[in-house]
Amino acid sequence: MGTRMNFQWLDQLILTKTGDDLTSLQKIIVEQVVQGYTYREIADAYGYTEGHIKDVGSQLWRLLSQVLEQRITKRNCRTILSQYESSLPQLSAKKIPNFIGREAAILHLNTLINQGSKVIVIQGEGGLGKTTLAQQYFKNQKFEIILELLMAKEKQYITSAEQVVEEWLKQDFQQEPSQDFGIALSRLKRQLNHRYIGILIDNFETALDEKGCLISSHRNYVELLRILGDANVKSVTLITTRDRLCEPDLNLEHYRLPQLSIEAWQAFFESQVNLDISTLTQIHWAYGGNAKAMRIICGLINEDFAGNMIAYWQKNQQNLLVTTALKNLVIKQINRLQSLDSLAYRLLIRLSCYRYQNIANISIKGIFYLLWDVSDEQYFTVIRSLRNRSLLEFEQGQYWLHPVIQAEAMARLRHSEDWEMANGQAALFWTNSVEKIETIQDALQGLEAYYHYLAIEDFEQAGSIILKSRNNQWGQFLPLGSTLYRLGLLQPVFRAINQVIPHLKSEDKLSELYNILGDLYWITGKIHQAIACQEQTITLATKALQKLPCPTRDSKPIYYFKMLNIDALLSIGLYKIDLWELEEATLLFEKVIRDACQTKHHAWAQKASICLGLVKSYLGEVDQAHGLANEAYDIIFDKVQGKLAYFLQILGQTYVNLQEFERGHQILSDALRYAQDSHYVQVEAKTLNGLAEIARQQQCFETALDKQSQAIQLLEEIGATCDLAEAHWQLSLTYQAMNNLSKSKHHYQLALQLFTKMQAPKQVEKILKGK
Repeated sequence: MGTRMNFQWLDQLILTKTGDDLTSLQKIIVEQVVQGYTYREIADAYGYTEGHIKDVGSQLWRLLSQVLEQRITKRNCRTILSQYESSLPQLSAKKIPNFIGREAAILHLNTLINQGSKVIVIQGEGGLGKTTLAQQYFKNQKFEIILELLMAKEKQYITSAEQVVEEWLKQDFQQEPSQDFGIALSRLKRQLNHRYIGILIDNFETALDEKGCLISSHRNYVELLRILGDANVKSVTLITTRDRLCEPDLNLEHYRLPQLSIEAWQAFFESQVNLDISTLTQIHWAYGGNAKAMRIICGLINEDFAGNMIAYWQKNQQNLLVTTALKNLVIKQINRLQSLDSLAYRLLIRLSCYRYQNIANISIKGIFYLLWDVSDEQYFTVIRSLRNRSLLEFEQGQYWLHPVIQAEAMARLRHSEDWEMANGQAALFWTNSVEKIETIQDALQGLEAYYHYLAIEDFEQAGSIILKSRNNQWGQFLPLGSTLYRLGLLQPVFRAINQVIPHLKSEDKLSELYNILGDLYWITGKIHQAIACQEQTITLATKALQKLPCPTRDSKPIYYFKMLNIDALLSIGLYKIDLWELEEATLLFEKVIRDACQTKHHAWAQKASICLGLVKSYLGEVDQAHGLANEAYDIIFDKVQGKLAYFLQILGQTYVNLQEFERGHQILSDALRYAQDSHYVQVEAKTLNGLAEIARQQQCFETALDKQSQAIQLLEEIGATCDLAEAHWQLSLTYQAMNNLSKSKHHYQLALQLFTKMQAPKQVEKILKGK
């Protein structure tokens, strides 16, 4: 495949312009696509479905187009990104043997010290490289003496402050110690006032209590640290700790050591293993850039997989705590929390139920939902306890757990009494956090609750999440599942519905889920399965109607089940158009009009009239098509058109078929604007195809080709097979009109293959005649 590119500049550009980082999956997709891999190959390599990769890819190209201010697609991204990269200065990194990627940290320490800091607390989780950083700093400075104090791992073995000062005075300064600790400190201070001394106190968290203060048996360390932090001393003290040091009377600076960057990991790995940057990116994210994990994993790749990084990750990506060393690294931190702060421990374990995948972090409200047994006054104390111990990540008001911490915490949560309650509360948080769906992020956030109910096998509630209706950006009040697929996110809804349907009993939920599932099958070209789903909807809704007691005949349930019946008939009519079974589509639309006209479901009669006009235009029944289209035109432009974007493009296509190109262009342009503003991908593609047809009829071939190419790309990204087959057929006709017979034949054959795969013999017959 193609050579790799460095995308650090792209990450920074996106962060600067949008305030957000690329997700790990977005980084994987852009890196792999640039190297020439297909969506299917990416999906297979990283354990996703091809559909999900397509969904995320579609969003990614839109984001890059916005940031780079030109149209980026799967096909042109390598060329455009290469051009940008070549215009940027080359990134370089100073490499220090066994000490890679901490240049910025050394610079930060120097800055603090130059500003007068005497005691700096380097804080971070275990294995991050705190001790290595401190030792490296002292090696690079011209200290007369470097004093090191390694705190014991167990409290009972901690050396007293009195003994430490005595040892320093006697062994390092050749001074007589004193039995009086105050006098001993004075003697030490005199040395520090006149000599440039470096002091390292390592693993200081052992001496801290649950609040980050010195434990009662070792309070004399407060006095020692007060001396070390005195403004007059020439010494520099670096303290490493997993927990924040919270003694209020001490003069010290905290430095939260960041994770090692992906560039540092790459520099470390590239000379030791067969490097694959996409795989390394995943590993780096999973282990939070942890330095110790980096070294352990590099050894594993070499020892057990002959340096093959990809093979290692394929084997172990579902088992992040693959070695005893990695597991112990995490377990020790969590066990220590359990012994010091039971409330913070319970919160940590519960926080593991959040997935941190499609939505990578949570707000503080998401944490509050898990503190059901904690008083309001304690909320922030418990959260601060986790943050102070580097167990809860935080940035710009958002919180998350690193995957290795989550993996161990999740194992504990599954075997605790909090498993069901934590997931139920998390589901409530996500459900209540989305009132209206205006963006893809809103829709994905609403779907998060589904995964929590699925985890605890509460299938009824999981189904209710898919069916929960909210207002959306098109002015509609639709179930979450319907809004998701309109946004182009077909695969998550497909999986969600198919996972819960076998477990549901209630006919109302099943009827509506089959109604949504039918549309999903239709869009993806499985029309006969789509029809079967809608027929199931009609059967279930009819049964439910028959079971309703007479007093409810004019109530909400009767409206609901009749609506499902009518909507299912309308949907089957649309499916029949794509099968080119136009006579059957006519009968279905006419039935919808009869059943819905002048009832509470009159809106469905209006939609069916628009669809019937399209069918009549295909059948050559011009007068009827004109009448229906003109009637619809007068009605539809008195309404909120965004909510009718799908039917607006149908009306526009009808006028195109009737050769009324000016009005057709006007309507399709409106539909395109609504679709692009609201990310209604299918309608965007269909309107582009209609506008391309107008351009072809007017012999504006370059315009037609551009719009058809855009339509095909969009339809490929969301997997809309029916519309894709028609788009290839229309592109074939465009090339035919241009006398480019080879390309015309190519797209003709693609259309023929897709229609054949859809089991649409009348469509096949249509294009065979059109050949």
